[in-house]
Amino acid sequence: MHARSLRSAFALLLLTLVAVALPALAAADEAAPATPTIDSSWLEQLPPLIDREILFGDPEISGAQISPNGRFVTFRRPYKGQANIWIKGVDEPFDKARPITADTARPVRGYFWSRDSRYVLYVQDKGGNENYHIYALDPAGKAGPDGVPSARDLTPIENVRAMILSLPKKAPGKIIVGLNDRDPSYHDIYTLDIATGDRKLMVKNTFGAAVFLTDLDGQVRLGWKMNQDGGGEIFLVGPKGAGKTIYSCSFEETCTPMRFHKDGRHFYLRSNVGQDVDLQRLMLFDLDTGKSELVEADPEGEVDLGGAIFSDVSDELVATYYVGDRTRIYPRTEAFARDLKLLEQQLPDGEIGVGSMTADENLWIVSVSRDVNPGSVYLYDRKQGKVTKLYDSRPELPSDHLASMRPVRYPARDGSKIPAYLTVPKGVEGRRLPAVILPHGGPWARDTWGYDGIAQFLANRGYVVLQPNFRGSTGYGKAHLNGGNNGWGTGVMQHDLSDGVKYLIDSGLADPERVAIMGGSYGGYATLAGLAFTPELYAAGVDIVGPSNIITLFNSIPPYWKPIRKMFLMRVGDPDDPGDRKRLIEQSPFFHAKQIKAPLLVIQGANDPRVKKAEADQIVVALRDLDRQVEYLVAPDEGHGFAGEENRLAMFASIEEFLARHLGGRYQKEMPPAIAQRLDELRVDPATVTMPQADSRAEKARTAPLPQLVAAQIAPLEQTFTTTLMLPGDREVKLDSQRTITRGEDGKTWKLQSQVLGPMAKGADTYILDGRTLLPISRSAQQGPVSLELSFSPEKIHGEIQTPGGPIPVDLALEAPVYGDDIALATVFAALPLAEGYQTTLRTLDVQRQRIRLWSVSVEGRQSRTTPAGTFDTFRLHLADLDGEGGGGTFWIASDPKMVVAFDISVPTPMGQIKGQGELRSFKLP
Repeated sequence: MHARSLRSAFALLLLTLVAVALPALAAADEAAPATPTIDSSWLEQLPPLIDREILFGDPEISGAQISPNGRFVTFRRPYKGQANIWIKGVDEPFDKARPITADTARPVRGYFWSRDSRYVLYVQDKGGNENYHIYALDPAGKAGPDGVPSARDLTPIENVRAMILSLPKKAPGKIIVGLNDRDPSYHDIYTLDIATGDRKLMVKNTFGAAVFLTDLDGQVRLGWKMNQDGGGEIFLVGPKGAGKTIYSCSFEETCTPMRFHKDGRHFYLRSNVGQDVDLQRLMLFDLDTGKSELVEADPEGEVDLGGAIFSDVSDELVATYYVGDRTRIYPRTEAFARDLKLLEQQLPDGEIGVGSMTADENLWIVSVSRDVNPGSVYLYDRKQGKVTKLYDSRPELPSDHLASMRPVRYPARDGSKIPAYLTVPKGVEGRRLPAVILPHGGPWARDTWGYDGIAQFLANRGYVVLQPNFRGSTGYGKAHLNGGNNGWGTGVMQHDLSDGVKYLIDSGLADPERVAIMGGSYGGYATLAGLAFTPELYAAGVDIVGPSNIITLFNSIPPYWKPIRKMFLMRVGDPDDPGDRKRLIEQSPFFHAKQIKAPLLVIQGANDPRVKKAEADQIVVALRDLDRQVEYLVAPDEGHGFAGEENRLAMFASIEEFLARHLGGRYQKEMPPAIAQRLDELRVDPATVTMPQADSRAEKARTAPLPQLVAAQIAPLEQTFTTTLMLPGDREVKLDSQRTITRGEDGKTWKLQSQVLGPMAKGADTYILDGRTLLPISRSAQQGPVSLELSFSPEKIHGEIQTPGGPIPVDLALEAPVYGDDIALATVFAALPLAEGYQTTLRTLDVQRQRIRLWSVSVEGRQSRTTPAGTFDTFRLHLADLDGEGGGGTFWIASDPKMVVAFDISVPTPMGQIKGQGELRSFKLP
């Protein structure tokens, strides 16, 4: 019953905007109304000030795991300035332990043992970019110059994100992993030999699966993907790829497979499919009959299924759990019921968690924590029925000085009850105190009861803390989740936070003049939205890695989110839909910065792959230009949250001083010189901030008339090109292509055909263009097993992409007509009235992402250009993006005959920039 059994195979679906390191908040300041003079005598009633390092420094010991053979305990402890992995004998004291990793750049946060106890494996990225590699080390290996055994990178591929799928019992020396090296948007599945690093392809993911599930023998048998309607599909997977869909759910429902039954015929899944079903339940699906049966739903009818616990020895379901106000565990076997009772009798009150176990499940690593104690870790011996304490998570933290976390329900303006957690400073009468609204990240996540370092930090400084599980939060049923759809910023999700402020004020807990809002990721967005859309509520805000513009956020999401991109479009809005775009602009704080009056602290990681640094830059610049008070911290070595200890401590030092200045709480003035120096390094003067803004012509280009063309310049033509592609990793690929332009049978259209032959691709592309406007009428293309059929009108683009995984509909509403790309765009270039100083804008279709690209076109001059086809007098045409998404380049257009004779372009991809240089090899006129 290992810890991995507790994790849903669908962790990838939770890679939304959840702040991975919520010890990473934001800071900003503004000269709104000065903080009123207040009676601060209540500060003297608070417990002693708790040192920041005790709250947020790296723990002395954390993350313990026991080896499958029961001989060793591994854990994390600082070494060479970062949290690294250490090892000791199971019966040895911790002072006999030795380090086995020596990472000096980033803490090691996730690790596990191989099933045969030969290796310790861990994952690591670079600077928070979330492109995780998997490393393996032999803990018994000889120590090198850095004092630890050497570690091998099992996935040594740049710009690739590795994910671990399973550890097969029948092959203890192997792991099953996903790699997105072939296509950055999708993970192919491999078996990986830990000893040799050899990998073998199991499944080529050409059908868009977001997640795979293996059976207990380690065979990939199920996949899950999001369909074009935003719903989910569970389908069979075999040696030949995707099979039939066996279970599906709508966009507003959930259906995710969890684990195979030991008989191999059934699998467990969580589901809330059905009009009369609100809460997620545990179901068992029969692959032979295609029917599912209910295993269990929340006995109290309160919340979704939290999870299921399975034994890796018997492969039985041994327990379920549900996270209501607190976690409730329900044993399913007598043995687990006995174990749980013994643990509850011998451990302090709190939330019990099972970490790792030995292969025979006789020794368990267990933890217990509660709201005023981050907890302790124990070794549980099932045979002897006793627990032995291993360590306290933060032994210096004074639990008697911490504040209790209380579950509450408060009324929303529409009569709904919003679940939340309330923390009131200890020792102080909770009347008219300064308060902080602390919305969680995600937003499709939730806060839970237990120790929360940030809430305790704020309460210790004198603030009432409210953590609402607003509409759109998970765990409370699909009505609560779907209630937040399209409700960002000016909608119900933000209203629920505003109503939380009202609850604190009406109950007498909060001083209405001293309420702040602070959060990370989506919570950072909610902070900006709160200041922009309800400026009367807040005296200050702290935005940590939060997006300020929903439209630019969508344009920059990581490629590996593509399988679930539809979820964002359905739950938030589609920037390419004119109606949605208008609403998203209304919900984006960046466009309403002038309404922000309160001081703001913004905190950002420079390498954040989810919420790009530009999201923070643009709100800082907007507020600076409005003469608002804004403060800015940027960590050059962090991503979506602050993992480094010095960065984290510097950040919280800035946060508490900022809040004390604007709310009147207290803060720790002294700090170690190293933290003070780091804080100075993180501070950015807003006056120095620049941002890669989209061109000011972009909004006009969305609907501006397309340029006037000289269609008479187009004539039938045959061309051959040689193109060299420069790929990431200094790889070059040469392609030959043939392009033809012929008149349509009706004499009113042009037929454009392009054929590509080369080692990377073989395909054909055909456009039919209107003979007068050169607007596309239809397009058909074939690239290996993928085909495309599109029809165009001034109002919409309609069609279908056929893939091995099934059809993908294309249905894109247009605000204005668009040109085609590739050969269609080259034909448009030849018809432009080119001259010195010529400039225009135009629109093209990006079919892969189903969105419209905006471009500027300008003539940079005349040039004589020689290619293998001859020497030509050309116009040098520059194509530049207006939408901030990158790409473009230079085209050489011959003056007579009018045609493209050379190009030098770049295309941004998740794998890095791809550059293409092409020259005309031959041409023939009729």
